Amino acid sequence: MHRAEGARVTKRLLVVCSIGLCMSFPASVQNSRAQGQNVELVGQLGGVCYTGQVVGNYAYIGEGSNLRILDVSDPASPVPRGKVLLPDIVSDVFVSGNRAYVVGGQSGLHIIDVTNPALPIFRGSYDTPGLANGVYVSGTLAYVASGWGGLQIIDVTNPTTPTFRGSYDTQSSAEDVYTSGNLAYVAVNMTGIQIIDVGNPSFPTLRGSYNTPGTAYGVCVSDGLAYVADANSGLQIIDVANPTSPTLRGFYDTPGYAYGVTVSGGLAYVADWNAGLQIIGISNPASPQLRGSYNTPGVARSVSVAGGLAYVADEENGLQIINVGNPSLPTLRGSFRTLTSPSGVSISGGMACVADGTGGLGIIDVTNPSSPTLRGAFDTHGQALGVFVSGSLAYVAGGFPGLQIIDVTNPTSPTLRGSFDMPPRAVGVYVTGGLAYVVNDTVGLQIIDVTNPASPTLCGSFPTALDVQGVYVSGSRAYVAEGEDGLQIIDVANPTSPTLLGSLAALDEASGVYVSGGLAYVADGNRGLQIIDVMNPTSPTLRGSYNTPGNAMGVYLSGSLAYVADGNGGLQITDVTNPTSPTLRGSFDTPGGAMGVFVSGGLAYVADGYGGLWILRYTGTTTTASRPAWLLYE
Repeated sequence: MHRAEGARVTKRLLVVCSIGLCMSFPASVQNSRAQGQNVELVGQLGGVCYTGQVVGNYAYIGEGSNLRILDVSDPASPVPRGKVLLPDIVSDVFVSGNRAYVVGGQSGLHIIDVTNPALPIFRGSYDTPGLANGVYVSGTLAYVASGWGGLQIIDVTNPTTPTFRGSYDTQSSAEDVYTSGNLAYVAVNMTGIQIIDVGNPSFPTLRGSYNTPGTAYGVCVSDGLAYVADANSGLQIIDVANPTSPTLRGFYDTPGYAYGVTVSGGLAYVADWNAGLQIIGISNPASPQLRGSYNTPGVARSVSVAGGLAYVADEENGLQIINVGNPSLPTLRGSFRTLTSPSGVSISGGMACVADGTGGLGIIDVTNPSSPTLRGAFDTHGQALGVFVSGSLAYVAGGFPGLQIIDVTNPTSPTLRGSFDMPPRAVGVYVTGGLAYVVNDTVGLQIIDVTNPASPTLCGSFPTALDVQGVYVSGSRAYVAEGEDGLQIIDVANPTSPTLLGSLAALDEASGVYVSGGLAYVADGNRGLQIIDVMNPTSPTLRGSYNTPGNAMGVYLSGSLAYVADGNGGLQITDVTNPTSPTLRGSFDTPGGAMGVFVSGGLAYVADGYGGLWILRYTGTTTTASRPAWLLYE
């Protein structure tokens, strides 16, 4: 977000550790997110990149809920060294000495020993109020910008037991913080920057403030000037030499949405959302000038600069490393990403194929589910939203051209076998009997002959509602989840001329469907799991329901258990032995938004959006552990 170059250079990064390690943790941490009821964590991979900091040859980045450490001694080819899985998606990171201080959403502040980057060790945590957005460390104090909790000051002298020292109520959401001397500069949503005297950390007091015209998300201070990433108002340069009366010195209206800023060598580097990296000359702060820009492929959230390189946390596109030695002509040097926004997953043998949004198809080795490994990826040139694996072929729905058939025989080098153009957006796919059933929120259900994957052809189609979201095929019937229009049952015995058999419209937001034994299990948005009797397809009837706590988006049946991907509710496992009265058996609160689920070999693979891929096991009994349910080392 903000850093001036020097011993401390950037913000926002994460790590992972090994399951065999056990240690005790404060109760506040053990009660954080990513906890399970009768469900245990087996493995995890990936997540969105909101932050990163570079110190020496290492980049510390946020990867979903992970603090991931990368060796960037060769910036063209970053090498993963270690990571620590934490209870919520990482918002910011600050490295000081041999410790990384990480904040993440509802889980507060975490302290990681990074003496050995290949084996980071969790030391302690402090549960700050509100959403922890930013962190800066000076001496033995950590300053946390904590959403509606304002500025929180934590004593980290003893990293295993950090203690509260003081706080200041900023009245609005604190987004970022930078300290210099006895002053803390806090970027406050909707009100600009507040300058707080922290000389006595137990009693911080307001010294001055400046109301910027936009929404302050990032702040960096250098030579008596505060550089504020001010959303739609771009870069604001505030003279803070007199902290009681800060004044505007200059501004530059960036083309995007200024979110993070760092200053180095007479230049301000702005992470400018969809406009990527903006490099602004500030030698004359009254008249800043654009020096150069680089349009990163994703959403630039924060930036760190070191050794002529800018390290940009680019949200769904991971870490982007830009050569800024010539600021007028920045060029890409390297990048790192795993999975950043999974929405669907399908398993075949020891391989998980993941629909990963703008990242296309991700191919994950899960032969050792405690240590899933990215083996390969395929750029689908559009958002990959749904995936179905049959044999050595992965069928991907989403974006352009609609349906893509990818040979994953060699997972490190997947190849396109064929594709079928259709209007965007294809959102789901089911393959059986040489036919691919694709649902598209523009044209409805399309049935594609894929017996020759190199040349798929249209067999037939059936117009459905514009918000169609999922499909399941059983026998000669296709069951289509149609959002607010509920469930439609379509006769596909003659795939060239599908016909409507029946429907049930009294649902909320039908997103996913699974059919077994004459019953359709529907993930139904805010109404949770709906169980529908489809024995008479012309007159489907509701048999039972279970109102999950989140937003049900996907469902998979295994035995008598229905596994529901429940958005912010994570994974919910319901016993449906008696379909008229389903009961909760287990749950796990994943940190992202659970969008899809696939069960194989007793394990549930959850596509958790910005939280990455989570591998979970239903234990059937109350889960107990000597470590928090979310802690993993790698």
